[in-house]
Amino acid sequence: MSAPIKYVDVWDTRDYDLIIDVRSPSEFREDHIPEAISLPVLSDEERQIIGTRHNNLSPFEARKLGAAFVAQNISEHIQNTLEKMGRDFRPLVYCWRGGQRSKSFALVCSEIGWRTSILKGGYKTYRQSVITKTEKLVKDFSYIVVAGRTGNRKTDILLGLEEYGAQVLDLERLASHRGSLLGKLERIEQPSQKRFETLIMDKLRCFNPHKPVFLESESQKIGQRQIPIVLWKFIKNSPQITIKAPRHCRASYLSKKYKHLTRDKKGLEKLIEKIPGREDQNRTRHWHSLITNSLWKELSYDLLKFHYDPAYDKSLNNNNRKTIFEYNHEDISDAVLSRTVDDIFSKYR
Repeated sequence: MSAPIKYVDVWDTRDYDLIIDVRSPSEFREDHIPEAISLPVLSDEERQIIGTRHNNLSPFEARKLGAAFVAQNISEHIQNTLEKMGRDFRPLVYCWRGGQRSKSFALVCSEIGWRTSILKGGYKTYRQSVITKTEKLVKDFSYIVVAGRTGNRKTDILLGLEEYGAQVLDLERLASHRGSLLGKLERIEQPSQKRFETLIMDKLRCFNPHKPVFLESESQKIGQRQIPIVLWKFIKNSPQITIKAPRHCRASYLSKKYKHLTRDKKGLEKLIEKIPGREDQNRTRHWHSLITNSLWKELSYDLLKFHYDPAYDKSLNNNNRKTIFEYNHEDISDAVLSRTVDDIFSKYR
């Protein structure tokens, strides 16, 4: 006997054993509900084939071919991914708008006897909930910004705090980017803007509002991804912990941290050309010379002195943050950072 199909408005409850995204793989990659798995009823190639048939033959022929593709794909998912699910299995299914794709999958699940739910409005409903939830969640927390000039290993301090159990919102990790012009990670692409916002929302909803959230001082844009304006306002106005370290130590660290950029000198020169405010062409030529001669520590030092440090100092005028603690590091060794992490955590445990 078939089980009833229920249309629901909520995706983030414990009422479902599994969330199934039946959209195409490319749609899933762009963004999806946290913890959802991809069981597409149509692949990207199949959707393209159906579209061509719709245009060249008729809507009827397109629907007939689409039904064949959908039936075959659902069959494979039932026999593989869902093969071990018992009679009490309760899936939530969604597609783009809660239409034919989710309904076709839910009908089969229902005939098996699984109590299946369909998210009304599909991904579009979920996407709106991300915006709404983020605006609400952001306001539930107090924030402490770890700030300082480039190369102070602020990200490592956040990592250390996180390992101790502190609540850390590592925006650069979520954005898959180190946040500066030279911050692109090797062989890793940034998530879509929608995915970035989902990752932020998902992280925040796991936090305890009675404990502070630590994050790093950032520009509003991390690579090509924009920090939601509601969160950005808190970053600009929350209290900060300032980290300081000598420029030569930071230069040495950065020359090793960004070593992957040195494998493509021409590419690095093009990135250097994009640095804003390059009125001094002699300085740019000097940077090119350092690249040509593989003087990476010297390049790092010069970039810090003439670009990154002045840019950071200027950015302080755009913030309204009060410094609550300041750490003056004689170097940026692991031992020094470990003591700082210990001290910060002891104040907020």
